[in-house]
This record gives sequence, structure tokens and C-alpha cells, in this order.
Amino acid sequence: MEKMEEKDNHVHATRKRGGLRTMPFIFANEVTEKLAVVGFNANMVNYLTTQMHMPLTKAANTVTNFGGTASLSPLLGAFMADAYAGRFWTITIASIIYTVGMISLTVSAVLPQLRPPPCDHNQVCQEADGGQLAILYISLLLGALGSGGIRPCVVAFGADQFDESDPKQNTKTWSYFNWYYFVMGASILVAVTVLVYIQDNIGWGWGLGIPTIAMFLSVITFVIGYPLYRHLDPAGSPFTRLAQVLVAACKKRKVPMVSDPRLLYQNDELDDPISIGGKLLHTNHMKFLDKAAIVVEEDELKSPNLWRISTVHRVEELKSVIRMGPIWAAGILLITAYSQQNTFSLSQAKTMNRHLSKSFEIPAASMSVFTMVPMLLTIVFYDRVFIPLARKVTGLDRGITFLHRMGIGFVISILATFVAGFVELKRKKAAFAYGLLNQPHTMIPISVFWLVPQYSLHGIAEAFMSIGHLEFFYDQAPESMRSTAAALFWTAISAGNYLSTLLVSLVHKFSAGTNGSNWLPDDNLNQGKLENFYWLITLLQVANLIYYLWCAKIYTFKPIQVKGKDGAESEGKGVELAIRV
Repeated sequence: MEKMEEKDNHVHATRKRGGLRTMPFIFANEVTEKLAVVGFNANMVNYLTTQMHMPLTKAANTVTNFGGTASLSPLLGAFMADAYAGRFWTITIASIIYTVGMISLTVSAVLPQLRPPPCDHNQVCQEADGGQLAILYISLLLGALGSGGIRPCVVAFGADQFDESDPKQNTKTWSYFNWYYFVMGASILVAVTVLVYIQDNIGWGWGLGIPTIAMFLSVITFVIGYPLYRHLDPAGSPFTRLAQVLVAACKKRKVPMVSDPRLLYQNDELDDPISIGGKLLHTNHMKFLDKAAIVVEEDELKSPNLWRISTVHRVEELKSVIRMGPIWAAGILLITAYSQQNTFSLSQAKTMNRHLSKSFEIPAASMSVFTMVPMLLTIVFYDRVFIPLARKVTGLDRGITFLHRMGIGFVISILATFVAGFVELKRKKAAFAYGLLNQPHTMIPISVFWLVPQYSLHGIAEAFMSIGHLEFFYDQAPESMRSTAAALFWTAISAGNYLSTLLVSLVHKFSAGTNGSNWLPDDNLNQGKLENFYWLITLLQVANLIYYLWCAKIYTFKPIQVKGKDGAESEGKGVELAIRV
């Protein structure tokens, strides 16, 4: 009993830390990571085609493969944070790895021997050799591994700084996700304007060196904030707990189900480290898993073998993860649509008139500014105008549920790719009118601002769907798996990038004609049918929207027994954070 009191006092003391004062230290790390990733990724196709002399489709697939790997690695980082190292040390170590990767990438951009020799458009360019590509890929891999520790942990570590048992701070928790994404978007905006301009007009050495220096300084800043942070100890491997439930359920598959769920095994002392904010309550779904919590004569309840028996809370953890799966999958195709901005939309921009004046030309990669600005404006509008108005109608403090928010994003994303197809027809019509169909490197006299609608719609869609997706994972995931939940957000991005690679490869293969025609040609976009590719993605998104609406309709929110600040417990069903505010 004394140990339990000591633990409660320790938790209470720990929660005196954190709050808004920690945000500058945490956001600094996220800002510099995004500066480095987006500053290179937004212009990566340009670097690979002009500096490494890759064919367009190979460069496009390299971009999406790198994005996919960088978004898949958060699973490893989240596992280390939740199971062993904790979020602070995972972020610190990952940031160091990321900095090493950026240094390597900067050096490869500076030294001429690490790149193929330059050539004119009229020459046959020599592609990068194996050694040069190896250095490039190792640098990208280190960056991907570093991102794997930063991305899932920074967002969860920031949310950890707010005490969920305090209703006032709880409001800050869900609002935090809007401002986390706003800060991230602002850093991306700087990356696609300032850094891309430096890369195109001053050089890749400075264009990559500046975010490298910033990343190094952010690591120091983040570590300095250590005494201010609210630290939550890792609660052991969440994947092991999920596996234990599954194994225990299989072992007891022939055991008759109990008539009353209250007879299922519960152990508050055992679950206390993984349910500080509240205990999950029993649900009637996936009853086969409930068999893991049935008590039989062979079970030793004083020192239970968790591979034979699990508590209701642990069974519900697995159910929560399984229930999130279909909603997770629905987010993949939106990323596939969004990722085309860094590949084919960028290639479109390179062929169009980007001059604002005779002396100033917008870098093609900086067109992403027309995604970021609408996204940032939408976030501010959503947080300051839309939520207060919606709150009067719905009664929810967050305005609308994150499922509704995601649905709006899906609809807007469909409009984005639908519009993109017509813009591509307009671009090719101009190329035909001026006799430029066979001159891929000659500027077509059509304004690049024709691409603004599709870029802007993608930005607005992201403000709704991506933030809603992130909220959903953090809110509906078991408390002890929130780094893993944030990793699920990034793995959806990973899957979307890999799906883009697959889709591009399949379309490139099966749309090839005997006369050399192709929807997605390697060297002359003017001779392709990119509009058909955009409309194919549009049709896939329509089917995905129907699938999502069905998933959202049948989704069951996790029920939780909330622990208040006074230690009292209250039952809640529905949206966890929405119920408590």
C-alpha cells in the first residue's frame, strides 16, 4: 500500500512539469527535421534528374520509396520509445543519427567526385555510378532512420506535456494537434521557399548545409529543456502484450465463454503502469479475444503467466488496435494522391512559365507554397472560427469528431486530383498550339499559376484529413501505445508513398504503346497522358471514400474508465478526449 502511495506521489510530482513552456524546445526539433526533410524532398526530383542524371520515372520512384521508408521507420522508433528508451532519449538519439545523415548528404552535394559530371540538355548525360548512388542512399537511409525516432515521438512527447486528468489541460491536448501541424506546416513553407531558392540559385551545398546546422543546434536546444519535461516511463513492449493476448486466446479457444463479462480477469495492480489515465472497459466485439481473460483452474492469479491469461484491459488494448486498422487503411490513398505534387506536378511546373518578373523566376519545387499557405490558413480558420461555430451545433468542445474531419478531407482530395487532370489538358493544349510537344525542355508560354488550384485543394484536404487522422490515432490508441499510434500515422504515409511507386510502375508498364507512347513517359511529359493518371487516382479515391464512410459508420470508440485528479473514476464511452472536456 505504501508503494502505491509513493507511486501516486511520484506521478503527481512528475505532472507538475510540462505544459506550454516546454513547447519551444519540442517544436524546435520538429521544425528543423521538417526543414531538412522537406527542403530536400520538395526538390529531390530536380536533384536526382539534374545532378544525378536519373530518368524521370526512376527519380519519381526514388522519391516515393525514400518517403515510404522514412514513414515506415517510425514503427521501430515507436517500439523503442514505448518499450525501452522512453520518448526523450529516443528523440535525442534519433536526432543525432539524422544529423549524421544530413552531414553525409551535404558532403555528397559539395564534392564533385561524388556526383556524375555535368552535361547540357542536348547531350547524353552520364548517370551516377554505383559508388555515388551508394553514398546517396546511405545518407538517405540514415535520414530515414533518424526520422523514425523523431516523427512518432515528438508529437506524442508534446501531447504528454499536458495532464489529461485536468479538464483545462485536456482541451489544450486536442488543440495541441492543430498547432503542432501548424508549426510543422510553417517550417515546410520556409523549406519550399527559402531553402529551395538557395538550392536552385546559390547551390546545393548551402541548400543542404543550412538545415544541417539548424538540426545540430536543435539537438542541443532539445536536451537543454530536459528538466522542464514531463517524462512518462516506458511500460514494456506493447507488441509483446498484444501477442500475449492473442496466444492466451488461442490456448483457451475451446473454453466456454463466461455468461457475465464481470467474471473476466481483472488486475488493477498489474495494469496500473499502462493505465495511468484510465482503464479500458469491456466491449462486446471480437468475443474470441475475451477468452484470453477467462480464469481456469490452471491459472495462478497471484503471479499470472501472461501468455496464458490476460486482463480485460490488455484484451481491450488489442481490440482497440484492430478497430483502428480499417480507418488507418483509408488514409493511404490520400497520401498517394498528395505525393504526386513532389513528382509529376513538379515536372509540370518545370515546363511552364514561372516568371514573376523578367529577373525573378519561381523555383518549380517552391510551388508547394501554394499547398502550405492554404493548409496553414485552413488550420487557423478551423481552430479559431470553425470549432466555436460547430461547438454550438454539436455540443462537442472539439467542434466535430475527427471522423467527420477526415471525411471532409477525403472529399476535397478527390476534387484536387479531378481538377489536376483538366489543368494538364490545358498545359498540353498550350504546348500543341506553340509547336512544343517535342521540346520537353522548352518553356511553354502558359502560367504556372494554373497549377495553384490543385496545390491549394491538396493543402486544404491535408488540414482536415491528416490532422484528423493524427488525432484519431492518439485518441483511440491504448494509453501505453501512443508513440506506436503516432507511428501508425506515419506508416499510412509510408504505405501511400509505396502505393504511388507501385501505381506509377504499373501505369508506366501497361500504358506503353507499340509506337513508344506512354501515359507517364520518361523524358517528355508533353507526349504523355498524365491527365488519365490523375483521373485514375480520382476514381480510386471515390471508391476509397465509400469504403471510409462504411468504416466510420460501424466504428466503435474505445470505452474508458477515466481517473480524475481526485482519484475518482467515471465511466465514459465514445470519443475519449471529447468525453472528458
